[in-house]
Amino acid sequence: MAVRNIMNALHQPAGFGCIDVIRYFSSLPVFPNFQINHNQVIEMITTDNFKIVNTVKDDLDKVVWLFEQAMELQGKNGYKVWTGIDKITLEKDIENGLQYKIVMDNDILCIFSIQHNDPFIWRDRDQSDAIYLHRIVVNPHFKGQRQFEKVLHWAKLFARRNNLKFVRMDTWADNEKIIDYYKSFGFEFIEYYKTTHAPELPIQNRDLNVALLELAV
Repeated sequence: MAVRNIMNALHQPAGFGCIDVIRYFSSLPVFPNFQINHNQVIEMITTDNFKIVNTVKDDLDKVVWLFEQAMELQGKNGYKVWTGIDKITLEKDIENGLQYKIVMDNDILCIFSIQHNDPFIWRDRDQSDAIYLHRIVVNPHFKGQRQFEKVLHWAKLFARRNNLKFVRMDTWADNEKIIDYYKSFGFEFIEYYKTTHAPELPIQNRDLNVALLELAV
């Protein structure tokens, strides 16, 4: 099937930009019981020549730097910031193939992590029917270039390939601006929730007031 026909079948959103090549589309994992082979990824190359692939151990220093930059920028803009960087969680994300990077040439434009289940935040709504986006951080040198749109497009492809119903995420409960931003992409506000201090949660996600957002795919 031609790439154009593939994208039409997947309801390519207007304004995203034509994808010229999708490599490894057929190898995007269908994960029984959400056991994913992290060596199998979807890699997208667009007219902007970016691709989305897993981070690797050698990226860890850059990942930590991106988090530091994001925290500094959020603080300057008067927004809440993470109280610290949970390096252990980041290392586990990389090791388990759950963290991805948007790359153009030798630059990392953005990083994000995914989960296949999120019971400590979504509780009884977690029915193994969604992909959960977490820890999205944009390189400050590439802000304003629609990085989240690239992340969301990838997540929607992933969800459809794996017969999932939703893309879900959470964000700061008291940041109406960022909530409205995500709603502009079609996310529906579900509820506010205060996370627990469960050790299974990353440090920065504990005892946090969050807004739960959901996008049907």
